[in-house]
Amino acid sequence: MTALPPFTRAALLLVLAAAPVAILSGFGARAGWWDFRTGFQILRWAAYGGLGSAVVGAIGIIVALWQRQWRHAMISAGVLVLGVLVVGIPLQMQRTAQSVPAIHDISTDTDHPPEFVALLPIRKGAPNGTAYGGPDIAAQQHKAYPDIQPLTLHVPPEKAFIQALKAMDAMGWDVIDASPAEGRIEATDTTFWFGFKDDVVVRIGAQGDRSRVDVRSVSRVGKSDVGTNAKRIRKYEQKISEAR
Repeated sequence: MTALPPFTRAALLLVLAAAPVAILSGFGARAGWWDFRTGFQILRWAAYGGLGSAVVGAIGIIVALWQRQWRHAMISAGVLVLGVLVVGIPLQMQRTAQSVPAIHDISTDTDHPPEFVALLPIRKGAPNGTAYGGPDIAAQQHKAYPDIQPLTLHVPPEKAFIQALKAMDAMGWDVIDASPAEGRIEATDTTFWFGFKDDVVVRIGAQGDRSRVDVRSVSRVGKSDVGTNAKRIRKYEQKISEAR
């Protein structure tokens, strides 16, 4: 480390501090070490460190090339790339948040959304309730995610129910309740990084000789889900269609 030029050394130290902090910002929230809001703040600080390391790394590249120190230039370039990655993750999150509506309840049926039953006691203390937000939320959803629609399966409800359960297993969700008689399945999905708990209720009903599958995904915390619930429903419907 002492053999490195000042700019290269400073950039390397910055990124070696910023990168682990950025990673821990989410996993620490998941582990319960701090609140998710604190995790976001820590991630913001890490992003500043990543930005600083990228800037200093760029200067280090210029200085190393000027002095024909090719090894130091390569190290500075590596630091620059890592610094951009550290600052790029929260920037992408912010960009995504600004591109989608600030809603956290997504349903394939906005007129009569599937209702939670078994998960109600678990969600009792959650900041976000289970009562649907009504026409305003529906309008925002339809504008942002017009592809979120009910899924039609060319099988009877009994078969569709089995496919729905298999799809949940493939998604890695924790199934809380499965009621074939009611055509209702409730599950919880935990996001990888921050460990957010989002709940899903699936409703399966007969539609002639076919089945209609409605899915509703609701975050327990946060005004905006940054598009996560819509992505979850898309992936889940794909898994159901592939299940046999």
